Amino acid sequence: MIRGALLIALAAMLWATTGIVAKFLFTGTELAAITLGFLRLVVALPFFWLLMRREQSRLQRAYPGRPVPGSSLRHLSRKALVPLAALGLFQALYQGSYLLAVDLTGAGIATLIALCLPPVFVALLAAPLLGEKPGLLTVLSLIAAVVGTAMLVLSDMDTTGTLRLAGILIALLAAMMYTGFTLTSRYSSAGTPVFTTAFICFFTAALILFPVVWLSGGFEGLKTLGVQHWLMVTYIGVVPTCIGYISFFSGMQTTPATLSSIIVTLEPLFVALLAWVFLGEILGPIGIAGALILTAAVIVASRYGGKPGTGTEADTGN
Repeated sequence: MIRGALLIALAAMLWATTGIVAKFLFTGTELAAITLGFLRLVVALPFFWLLMRREQSRLQRAYPGRPVPGSSLRHLSRKALVPLAALGLFQALYQGSYLLAVDLTGAGIATLIALCLPPVFVALLAAPLLGEKPGLLTVLSLIAAVVGTAMLVLSDMDTTGTLRLAGILIALLAAMMYTGFTLTSRYSSAGTPVFTTAFICFFTAALILFPVVWLSGGFEGLKTLGVQHWLMVTYIGVVPTCIGYISFFSGMQTTPATLSSIIVTLEPLFVALLAWVFLGEILGPIGIAGALILTAAVIVASRYGGKPGTGTEADTGN
């Protein structure tokens, strides 16, 4: 279990580098956030296709001559494809809004808002969607998350001297998109292998983002990219996306869902630390306290976000 926990922690650390590298790209080039989101998906797609093919071959060997769902794209029903396409839509909206929030504010505060709020939102919304009332700890977690977010905003205003409202609102939008992604994944994950889900999700998201980037003139910013910038784009697509996912799913095989959901909350804290070291972004005392409150809210929501009065483990993922 220790190896699995370390792999999940590695995934969180790799994911955390996305916002840092993206900030360097935004400040050094004219690359638009939505264009980077599209490029990240395009770079990652071939790797996820290879992983999907490997996964399908394994299923075909395990069940020779049987049309096992996921052993081929042809064996996926329309009922399975519709929620997978919905995952792609949420992924496309999340990619664009999260990277735009990083561009408009900072990597630290954007990530804390975009990734810490969704587990709390999921814990709150999953209850009514399942016909249950949210438990007391879930409601308290939501209140704590709102307080922590407010403290982050106040700290950002104090350190920057201005209210970067647009970036904060976009980060909130990213949080809502990731909430939709997580809730949809809970209802679509059964029966579909992991990397088949990832490939269809990322492929759909890329298809959605392509016309948006093209019509908005986002490809014009590619002219400002040098060799080092293309290496950064490739890094984002390969390391935090592909290797991060592989590490996470490998760690999940031997790690309880509750523990993994708690370890994943290290990602925003890794981002805040890296943003301080490499970008000079300082949260300040109020911001640090807000980040800790927000993290505590996520841990409680992840642990007790199931049925009221039970220890139902919440699903996790990134």
